[in-house]
Order: sequence, then structure tokens, then C-alpha cells
Amino acid sequence: MAAAGSLPDLQRAIQGCLACPLGPGRLKFVFGEGDPKARLMFVGEGPGRDEDQAGRPFVGKAGELLDKMIVAIGLRREDTYIANIVKCRPPDNRTPTSDEARACLGYLRRQIELIQPAVIVTLGATPLRELLGISEGITRVRGQWKRLQMGGREIPVMPTFHPAYVLRQYTQDVRRSVWEDLKAAKAWVDKGAED
Repeated sequence: MAAAGSLPDLQRAIQGCLACPLGPGRLKFVFGEGDPKARLMFVGEGPGRDEDQAGRPFVGKAGELLDKMIVAIGLRREDTYIANIVKCRPPDNRTPTSDEARACLGYLRRQIELIQPAVIVTLGATPLRELLGISEGITRVRGQWKRLQMGGREIPVMPTFHPAYVLRQYTQDVRRSVWEDLKAAKAWVDKGAED
């Protein structure tokens, strides 16, 4: 895995993974997609039914909302990179266990090393917990900058609500919160582009 010098190399190296119980039950391995040099990266929890069938992240209703959120900050989906903590669908779309997440986390970390995003937006509590080790609820930490130490660099991380949560709790407060979080992430990306 460490020898994979590009995202396609990494995908080829890991797509047959059976390191956890999720592998044998998948229809398709959901590696991630987007610009391999994206400055903004989104990290979600894991594939759902639609993603498992398509082999792509965030293609269901939550994905449609994520696409709209990305457009609202002046980007296109293909300008960003979208991945998940786990690459295979948990049964009944349940939250991945810590063991399942740990089995996959090295893959995600290698993706981040290869992409070298300027900013990561975590979607929901699971990526915050598994990638950053923060177990506080997302409602307590959303909107507060965090840092991910990787490969000798520090990547700013903006935690926000998962689009599926936004769809379930479609209130003005929730929508405003996500909008503020994404605007802050985009401003950081733009600031870095000027440096």
C-alpha cells in the first residue's frame, strides 16, 4: 500500500480487500472519487445501498445534497475529492464499527497523503472519531477547526453535519450551520491558493 504512488495504483492494490467482515458482503468497493490534486476533500462514514451498487461515494439522496452544498460554495463535485472511512457498505447502513474503521483507515490515510488537500471536511461523527480520535458528539464540535497530523504536515479539518442528518433534520439552524462550516472551509482553501 505504501508503495502505491498514485490513487489508481492504490485502488488496484486494495480493491479486493477482505481485511474486515464488510468485504465479503459488498457488491462494489467504493474507493472514492474526484480530483487527485483536490484542495478540498470530504470524508464521510461509509457507503450506503446506492453507493454499494454504483461503486461511487455519495450518489444517493445525501449525495445529491452534498453536490448542492459543493455548488453553493462555488465548486463542482469534480473539483473536490470525496471518500469514506470504510470502503464497503455496512449491513443495513449501520455505523461502521471501530474494528472495521481501523481495517480501512490506512487506505484513507494513504489517499490523503497522495491528494494532499489543503482542507478536509468531515461529514458526521464517524470520520471525526476514527480519523481524528475525537469522540465528542458532532453537535458539540461542528464548526470548530481541528488539525490532522500526517506525513510531517498539519491539515486543517472542518467538522460538519453529515448530509443524511441534514435531510432528516432539515431546519434552518442545521442548514445555516452547515453553510457556515462550508464557507469557512472554502475561505481557507481560497486563502491557501493566494499564498
